Amino acid sequence: MKDTLILGIESSCDETAASVVKNGRTVLSNVISSQIEIHKLYGGVVPEIASRNHIERINQVIQEALDEANVTLDDIDAIGVTYGPGLVGALLVGVAEAKAIAYARNLPLVGVHHIEGHVSANYIEHPDLEPPFLCAIVSGGHTHLVIVKDYGQFEILGRTRDDAAGEAFDKVARAIGLGYPGGPKIDKLAKEGNPDAIEFPRAKIGENPYDFSFSGVKSAVLNYLNGAKMKGEEVNRADIAASFQKAVVDVLVEHTMQAAADFGMKKVAIAGGVASNGALRTAMEKACTERGYKFYRPSPIFCTDNAAMIGVAAYYEYIRGTRHSWDLNAVPNLKLGER
Repeated sequence: MKDTLILGIESSCDETAASVVKNGRTVLSNVISSQIEIHKLYGGVVPEIASRNHIERINQVIQEALDEANVTLDDIDAIGVTYGPGLVGALLVGVAEAKAIAYARNLPLVGVHHIEGHVSANYIEHPDLEPPFLCAIVSGGHTHLVIVKDYGQFEILGRTRDDAAGEAFDKVARAIGLGYPGGPKIDKLAKEGNPDAIEFPRAKIGENPYDFSFSGVKSAVLNYLNGAKMKGEEVNRADIAASFQKAVVDVLVEHTMQAAADFGMKKVAIAGGVASNGALRTAMEKACTERGYKFYRPSPIFCTDNAAMIGVAAYYEYIRGTRHSWDLNAVPNLKLGER
């Protein structure tokens, strides 16, 4: 049986990425050009700058991915590309590039939901993982708890009502003077602090036990800092980072374990940028082990934005018959499950 090769393209935020994926599970190349150093100057991603950098880098990144995989466009069976959600200008660069290559080479075009890509990152290193399973998707823009019913088919159990977990990490990091990107910096500093030093709140949503809210814990950190400043007290940044991180991780783990028990799910996965957080990975693994669940997580390189996960998701969409026409557009607020 002939192998199926997908060229995946990802440009939803500040990483320009391309990858060649074989049969939905084997990554032949995964090239990522990050813009973190550029956006550090501004304390966060500047959409216009991100878009310009994608335009400058995308052709070279795709060529690097093909070279690294030792293939040419003649060997590719389909083009997969993120078309939402994300920054509209950034998404448009990837979508336009994918459409141009697909049109010029007469190849099928498969638009991929960015969150579906994050979930699919788990298939890369876990050949035994197949739906159905429960997945906590935790990133800068999204916090979802979903049942992956089949490849590309999701039942959303819960989502954040306000800030996503990663967004809260970034805002707290800025408040305690760590800068951008906040998540990895809090994770690092928290290792030096006492996670039980400060009791920050853990929000519960009455009508849906699987929903999340992280604006309260973020506000509690800001109030704590303001209170200390007004009293002229020194603060221990490591303790704040560790205590805040524990509050977020506790809620993520608790909701996920609750859903796994309620829906009888024995396989639990995590995905998204915050899934690379050391404390979350450790706590989720411990909770799963205690309950006899099988725990899955991608390596950190596949948690953050990359094109390998898009290539994997595109493969499963491709074999299901998903095809997009030349009017495929960027959809910055695309909901999970929408086509």
